[in-house]
Amino acid sequence: MKKIGILFGMENTFPGALVEKINSRGIDGICAEFVHLGGVRMAQSSGYAVIVDRISHDMPFYRAFLKNAMLTGTQVINNPFWWSADDKFFNYALASRLGVSVPPTILLPHKKLPPELNDRSVRNLEYPLDWDGIFEHIGFPAFLKPFDGGGWRDVFHVHNRQDFFAAYDQSRDLCMMLQKAIDFTEYFRCFVVGQQKVRIMPYDPRRPHAERYLMAPLVYDTKLLKRVEKAALILCRALGYDFNTVEFAVQNGIPYAIDFMNPAPDADLHSVGKEHFDWIVDAVAELAVKKAKASEKFVPELRWAGLLSGESSAKRVPKKSAVAQSLFTI
Repeated sequence: MKKIGILFGMENTFPGALVEKINSRGIDGICAEFVHLGGVRMAQSSGYAVIVDRISHDMPFYRAFLKNAMLTGTQVINNPFWWSADDKFFNYALASRLGVSVPPTILLPHKKLPPELNDRSVRNLEYPLDWDGIFEHIGFPAFLKPFDGGGWRDVFHVHNRQDFFAAYDQSRDLCMMLQKAIDFTEYFRCFVVGQQKVRIMPYDPRRPHAERYLMAPLVYDTKLLKRVEKAALILCRALGYDFNTVEFAVQNGIPYAIDFMNPAPDADLHSVGKEHFDWIVDAVAELAVKKAKASEKFVPELRWAGLLSGESSAKRVPKKSAVAQSLFTI
């Protein structure tokens, strides 16, 4: 029996629905369950053909377990090796190289040094920073946000120098980015599953969290939606994520990729609504079953060089020039 395990934390609706959906299909030799863990023995099989990871980013024990599981033949959605190495600043740089439009972004040093560092640890840093040059490059309004954050934690909307420095003073020892704010007319959050299926959802990040998904039908320009879908696929294929959300802010008809490092995206029934929820559950169930059926052929790509050079997905990721010509004017 090939087992598909769901590893999760506080969420309630999605994990159970996913287990039920997979098991309701009655596929011979495949079953789904919640992952059960104790002490993890080194280099021994996890017992799962596939694990859907919803929580390891918050719990190092789970992340270490998943890496060991991949080493011994388990397929993990999403790859814990790449996820561990990823950050949003790198993602913006990668997107720009692929021809996907992103707002101007600058990485900033920590306002307060991490506890283990002192002034001698940062002798390579310029001081004072060229704030005039930074503000000229980004402009206002802008967003100050962590380079690897999530859930809109520690995100500040700043409208001038005074706003910026007040926010920067609150950033503690986080590594932050300053990014130009897009004055958007449309905003989309796209679920991407299996690097093939895309669910485009109207979304408004300015609303309270529980009201951000707009349930109205898509009545947008077809060319714009196709452009958003293609860009979402390019980003997820380049990053190697099988389950992700990609957010786009549209200004003057151009979709700017705003956030696309969400490998454990919010999939709660009460957040996304029943129609979106059912689509997500169906798509992830189909992906997990497909991976379980192909588990005998699975050979994990664990080398960092392969991840960074795209060796394992070279045939799937379009070249920069092709992307730029087919999608965007840079």
